[in-house]
Amino acid sequence: MSVYLMDHHLHTEFSGDSFEKPENVIAAAKKCGLNSICFTDHLDFDYVAEGVLYELDKDDYFNSMSKYKEQTTNELAIYLGVETGLEPDKAFRLDDFINRHPYDFIIGSSHLVNGKDPYYPEYFQGKSKTEALMEYFESIVNNLKFCKNFDVYGHIDYCIRYSPDKEDYYDYMEFYDILKDILKTLIDNGKGIEVNTSGYRSGLPQPNPNFDIIKMYRELGGEIITVGSDAHKATDVGYRIKETTECLADCGFKYITVFKNRKPEFIKL
Repeated sequence: MSVYLMDHHLHTEFSGDSFEKPENVIAAAKKCGLNSICFTDHLDFDYVAEGVLYELDKDDYFNSMSKYKEQTTNELAIYLGVETGLEPDKAFRLDDFINRHPYDFIIGSSHLVNGKDPYYPEYFQGKSKTEALMEYFESIVNNLKFCKNFDVYGHIDYCIRYSPDKEDYYDYMEFYDILKDILKTLIDNGKGIEVNTSGYRSGLPQPNPNFDIIKMYRELGGEIITVGSDAHKATDVGYRIKETTECLADCGFKYITVFKNRKPEFIKL
């Protein structure tokens, strides 16, 4: 039996760091043989990087992208979502944005830690890798106290992608207690996690989060998991999705999850 292939973390020209046309993403998805995709453009309130504001117009984004959902076929289902940058002081604004339109899927992600994005070297200055990762995980704990309006937490160990010494991979056991706290909080609140294949593209030996964290989530009782490439250009759509999806069975999962109208649908692996 063939594996259901989903890529539910995709960026287009609506994201501050992408210039890709949605139609090119759809064409690439069909070429890859994906079963479903979900557009999840960036929404990070008040964040400006390299002169670009990472925000979306409340109505223009939904109205412009909704037409692509109408191109859904039996071969390729198309969904519309948002990747929200979670910060405690942005919770009410995020609710207002998300609740304005009937999105299918919301990814909650940590992009900023005390105002700094680990994408840039400045975040790591004056910190050991352990300190940088711990600060990142602590920010997730804090976000979860205030931000509730999302379906899965995105790329939970995103920070490691950009560590200056990432070739020396980290031991998740060093952060076991805080990771367990994060995962249990997500499970208790009915939230899932995302497995994000962009880690491979950034030179890591595993996706984000790594398979040890994914296994921990499952062992703690977590069942909601989605798969996405985090592609910002059409050539990365579907990147290592098949092999990563197949690995989820080894992590104890029997299903992957597709969200439609914010409702989870479980598809057997």
